Amino acid sequence: MKRRTLCAGLLLAAATTLHSPFTWAAGYPERPVKVIVSLPPGSGADTTARFLAQHLSQELGQSFVVENKPGANSFIAAKAVADAAPDGYTMFVASNTPMVTNAAIFRQLPYDPVKDFVPVASIGRFPMLIVVPASSPYKTLPELVAAMKAAPGKLNFASGTPSYQVAMEIFQERNGIHGTPVNYKGTGPAVSDLAAGVCDYSIAEVSSVTPLVKGGKLRALAIAAGQRHRDLPEVPTAAEAGYPGYEAYAWTGVFFPAKVPKAIVERVGDIVRSTLNSRDGTAFIHNMGGTVFTGSSAEFARFQLSEIETTKRIVKTANIPVE
Repeated sequence: MKRRTLCAGLLLAAATTLHSPFTWAAGYPERPVKVIVSLPPGSGADTTARFLAQHLSQELGQSFVVENKPGANSFIAAKAVADAAPDGYTMFVASNTPMVTNAAIFRQLPYDPVKDFVPVASIGRFPMLIVVPASSPYKTLPELVAAMKAAPGKLNFASGTPSYQVAMEIFQERNGIHGTPVNYKGTGPAVSDLAAGVCDYSIAEVSSVTPLVKGGKLRALAIAAGQRHRDLPEVPTAAEAGYPGYEAYAWTGVFFPAKVPKAIVERVGDIVRSTLNSRDGTAFIHNMGGTVFTGSSAEFARFQLSEIETTKRIVKTANIPVE
């Protein structure tokens, strides 16, 4: 009887080991992995996804194939990943827009950015720049703030994306000022109108406005980061301009569908982090205008939740329209 019990126990242990997620991860991946991006080819997220896909392919011996699914406020791409089998063969390289901002500005989403995904690793963050037209009378950030305090709501700002509007509203809330947002469908039209003097000021990810700053079309007042940007070394940080503690970044990260085995999440996450922290990885993110921003799956999950909470609060207090 004891021998039968022992044999049964050994068989059960073997079966458990055979089907454990760690055993699955040992042979992963056995076929090509799709890497979904919600933006078109040539975009920052697309370029980053292709860089990581190349290194993951080299490390794991299988193809990681980037698939672009742009449009519909990133709904198409996010839902495709959320609905995929939780086997590690569909990955999402996403920005803060589908994974944070959408949760605050849409009443109903075809996906849940928290429940439907597991964060794998953050990638990089890209500072935002507060800019005005080159013809603007405001030469410094304190001058712009003073004008807004003198005439609340009179000045307007070009909002290229909801994420940028939230970033600007955070600055305004902290400093007791108010400007009127003018919403655009994309950063390009927003900064073009700003350069033409249609709007008074704006904020956008640094790489999207640096060419206009260097071309003399826009004037940069401050970089919303902890240090000056190497491409615009003459532009002060928000802290240096007199507004300590204000930083605003766009960011990207890697996600899997929810319930992907933890061992696969950790294996891919380890490769992503080591790639980004290498000399090539750091140089790649720097050339994109950002800094490497890595962390564990748990750290990234906590960061995402904090970002969602802050964004929802700002959307409510600033009366940003919810669709």
